[in-house]
Amino acid sequence: MQEALLYKKNKNRTVDCELCNRFCNIPEDETGFCGVRKNIGAKLYSLNYNRLIAKNIDPIEKKPFFHFLPGSLAYSVSAMGCNFHCLNCQNWQISQLQRIEKLDNKFPGELIKAKQIIKDAQENNCLSIAYTYTEPTIFLETALPIMKLAHQNKLKNVWISNGFMSKKCLDSIIPYLDAINIDLKFFLNKKYQKITGGSLEPILDNLVYLKKNKIFIEITTLLIPGETNVKGQLKNIANFIVNKLGSDTPWHISKFSPEISFKLLSKNSTSLQELEEAYQAGKDAGLKYVYLGNVATDDRENTYCPECGALNVERQGYIITRNDESGLCQNCKHSLNIIT
Repeated sequence: MQEALLYKKNKNRTVDCELCNRFCNIPEDETGFCGVRKNIGAKLYSLNYNRLIAKNIDPIEKKPFFHFLPGSLAYSVSAMGCNFHCLNCQNWQISQLQRIEKLDNKFPGELIKAKQIIKDAQENNCLSIAYTYTEPTIFLETALPIMKLAHQNKLKNVWISNGFMSKKCLDSIIPYLDAINIDLKFFLNKKYQKITGGSLEPILDNLVYLKKNKIFIEITTLLIPGETNVKGQLKNIANFIVNKLGSDTPWHISKFSPEISFKLLSKNSTSLQELEEAYQAGKDAGLKYVYLGNVATDDRENTYCPECGALNVERQGYIITRNDESGLCQNCKHSLNIIT
């Protein structure tokens, strides 16, 4: 355990967590919504501190990042817990474990320090550290020292996030954050509340704030049939990206598979037609880079120049078979908004 960052003590021995937009008021001997921050003796503690429940070497494309260090490896780390309870979660065995098994202070995971993470990343030729699989916000006390040490060792930091962190959390990581992929799951607050237990507006505000602070952004939307593709949400997501983040922001639209979800087991898989309609909504809104995910051998995982149409980055799953490291179109030299 480690005393948590970003909280406030109250006179009645409760504490107010200031890590994410839930701002949980936590009585003594209780945990917040995430289940990994506990009020012990009128102090807030991070129960998952330095306990990594997963660490792997991944292609950066798996996160997914298609325009940030394409073709490189990322050293992926994660701790247990989440500040959402997404019914569609595909990593629920680790993100929701504390809810399923009602763990107390004895959390699973390998006890590891920041220096070891940096060493492992360097030895495996990784260019970045990815904070992923579960929501990195809830293991800020573990992530932040790694992020600082990563920059000292010329490694990049990338977050894969639900975007529900507080402004205080954002301000603490922005000096060390190089890129972020945020799941913009829906564009209706009721859908956010129903499926995730979260809310929409703080995520939109955070995206604008990240853009203002010049953090490289990619967006992912998991297309859940009957949930994501109703009431014009896909069109509204695309328009928000264009108007608030820029038309060159990559948008990943991913296929939903119910059999690996947390609780949406009776839903249908996303059809190719539904994915194509979402893809077209992005293009109609003016997005230059729209990608379909979890679809085998689809050329809409490739990067084409928005100016001349030339193929520049060719992907087969997570493998890049064609790539020019200049970040410019090989044919017309137009910028592809790729960080190399």
